[in-house]
This record gives sequence, structure tokens and C-alpha cells, in this order.
Amino acid sequence: MSKKSIASFLVITLVFWNTVVCAQQKSLNRVVSERFIARIDMSSLIMESMRVSPDNKRLAYVTAVDRKLSAVVDGKEQKLYDDIGPLIFSPDSKRLAYLAKAGNKWFVVIDGKEEKAYDGISGSTIVFSPDSKSITFVAQKRNKQFVVVDGKEQMQCDLTLGKTPIFSPDSKRLAYGAKVGNRWFMVVDGKKEKSYDGIAGGTPIFSPDSKRLAYVAQVGNKQFVVVDGKEQKQYDATLGNTPIFSPDSRRLVYGARLDNKYFMVVDEKEEKPYHLSGGTPLFSPDSKRLAYVALAGNKQFVIVDGKEQKVYDLILYDSPIIFSLDSRRIAYGAKVGDSWFVVVDGKEQKKYDTIDDLLFSPDNKRLVYRAQVGNQQFVVIDGKEEVHYNFIASGTLTFSSDSKYLAYAAKVPLFMWWVVVINGNEGKSYTGILNIGGGKIVFEAADKFNYLVNKGSDIYLIEERIK
Repeated sequence: MSKKSIASFLVITLVFWNTVVCAQQKSLNRVVSERFIARIDMSSLIMESMRVSPDNKRLAYVTAVDRKLSAVVDGKEQKLYDDIGPLIFSPDSKRLAYLAKAGNKWFVVIDGKEEKAYDGISGSTIVFSPDSKSITFVAQKRNKQFVVVDGKEQMQCDLTLGKTPIFSPDSKRLAYGAKVGNRWFMVVDGKKEKSYDGIAGGTPIFSPDSKRLAYVAQVGNKQFVVVDGKEQKQYDATLGNTPIFSPDSRRLVYGARLDNKYFMVVDEKEEKPYHLSGGTPLFSPDSKRLAYVALAGNKQFVIVDGKEQKVYDLILYDSPIIFSLDSRRIAYGAKVGDSWFVVVDGKEQKKYDTIDDLLFSPDNKRLVYRAQVGNQQFVVIDGKEEVHYNFIASGTLTFSSDSKYLAYAAKVPLFMWWVVVINGNEGKSYTGILNIGGGKIVFEAADKFNYLVNKGSDIYLIEERIK
């Protein structure tokens, strides 16, 4: 193809693309401001270390310098260490903590200040409280482990339970599993609870109101749920991803197995036995409804309020069942043959190659999801397909609080630039939209949102207001 032909092809393609986009766009006045955040040296960047703060306005990552590592926070390089663990922002985005090693000692660095050094620290246990005021982690001296809370060392033990300690939602309580000798127990609010042969099921679970606590314990070859210190019925096993409290904190559900029968236990009552898929059961926002996935041979189906729904080849696992905020509507993904589709309020939608990222709007009226046909991805909202793109970034679909606006990040065909699309209207193009390490589109108000982008190696915070 000659240069002239190529140029003509590009012009025709651009005109066609603009025609398609403009046909679907609605007039929208977007006022954009840009603020420089940092310049990244890609040659020294450790990509998997990158973290974005919850409010989307701060950026941290690790770089390699002369066989040493340094955390870069808001564009400023910190002290060099032999090793650096995960970077963790507090929920309010104001604080940052990470694990660091110098010589044979480990310590936590909080807001640039080194805490007390230990023989070892588990980086995965560094946790900020929901109110961002407290921080906890598990440290080690010689062969003993212990939890450290705001610099204060708790009781020593032989081992702590993985994925703990855990703060309550109100930040006032703390729970973790511990082992001394061959006995396991929970430590709740600094007090040791009853000992068992084992603590199973992952982590202790606080209720949303922070008043209740549940976990799975084991005696011999039997497992059971302990709720508020009281042991429930023993089973051959409890299932992963449970127990789960309802949003109002009054109800509790978990999966169990007894004599080769599997069932959900809801408020201490055993449901009808099914072969369960192992997914997480879901309470509706009003706590009155419950949905989960069960198996029928090599098929799957959803159970809602105790009623079996239609059987499909597969139920979408990565994007689980969702309820609308008013609890009246329910949606999930299903597969028959090679086609995936959304089932919303019992009705099957159009079939696609793949679907995910299901989301109801805050006003409960709209349903959106990401779909793909061939090598093109697009958003489906209220059953209508929007513009097709090379790629739509997973996890970026976001409604404004008043449900008037839907935003997401997309890669434009042919030219490979990234844009944020809102109500079908494409914004300014960038080299990339930062959606790794927690980056996303954040609505600060119903008509104001922000996101992080990169222009080459430069990172900018983009703030937009809709007028």
C-alpha cells in the first residue's frame, strides 16, 4: 500500500470513527484540570509495587537503585533499603506504611518514620484501622510471634493465624488467631478466648455494626462456627468464604457438610441440601434476601430466597450475584454453550462472548456491564450497547451518586490512546489511564470526578466537572 493510500485509509477511518462516536455521544460540557503528580523512571520501576490512594490523589511505588530499593511517595524518593514489602495507604489516603529491611532487621515505615526493628515482620499483616488512626502488624523475635498495635506489643505466641489481625468496622475492636503449643484460640479485644484444636475458615468476621464476631473452630475432625463466644452445631466441615453477616448484623450464613450432604446454614437453620459451588453467599442490602450458587451435576444455578432459578452450564464467578441497593432487583452472569449473558430479574439478556463488571445504579433503575464480541469490548447499559473499543478497563465502570452519569476508561481503536467516557462522551486522550494498584474513577460529587493518567512517564491527576 502506498503512503498516499495509507494516509487516505487513516483519514477515512478517523472520519468513520468520529461519525460513530458522535452519533452516540450526547452533548456534555466537561471542564478539565490537570495536576502533575510524579515522573516515573520506567527503567527502575517495580511495576507490581505501584499503589494509588483510595481518593485517587496520591501515588506510591518502589524503584530499584544500585541493588537497593526505595519507595517513591508523591514523586519524592524515600530512604534506600535492602528490601521493601507492600505499600499500603490508609483508608483516608493521608497515611502510608510499608515493610522494610536493613541488614538482618525488619521494621515498618509509617509516614516516612521507621518503627521498632524486629527479627521478622509479616508484610501482609500491616493493616490500618478503618478510621486510619491505628495500625497493626505481626512481628517476630527469635521463634515467637506477636501482634503490634500502634507500637505496643501484644501477647507472645508460637504462631498467628494468616490474614489476621482484623479491625472491626468502627475501628474500636481487634481480633486475631494465635497458637501456643498445639492449641489455637482467638484473641479478641486483647483477651484470649477458648482454645481449640484448630481455627479454620481464614479470618474472624466482625459484623457490620462491630458488635458481633464469628469464626470457625475445630475439635478433632469436626468444625463449627463460634458466634459471640457461643459454639454452634458441629459439622464434618464448613465451606470457604463463610461465615457471612447480613448488612444489619442480625443474620449469619455459612456453608456446611455433614454425611456427604452440603447445605447453607442460615440463622442456625439448615437449608435444603445441594452440591454447593464454593462461592460466597450474598445477603441483599436490606438483609431480608439471600442468594448463592448450587450445582446440578455439571450444571449450575442460583438459589434466591430458597427458590431454585434456571439451570445453566455455568454461573459467572468473577462478577458475582448483585442486588440493587433497594434489594428488589438481582442480576448475575450465566453461560450456555459458548455464550455468556446477564440474567436480570429472571430475564435473560443478549448473548456475548464474555461479560463481567455487573453494576446497578444507585437509584436501582439501571444495570450496566462490560461485554465482548471478538476482539472488541463495550459497555451495555439498560440493554443498549455503547461504542465498541479495543479494551475497557475492568473495575472502572462507575455511576455518579445521583445515577445521572456513567463513567469508564476505554482504549480507542487504531490509535491506541485511552479516554474516559462519560454518558457516551469521550474525554481528552492520554497514553494510559492508571487503573492498577487501586487506581479508578472517583466521583467526589454528583457532577465532579477524578482519575489518574500517564503522559509518557509523567503521571497527572485529572479532575473534571460536568456543567
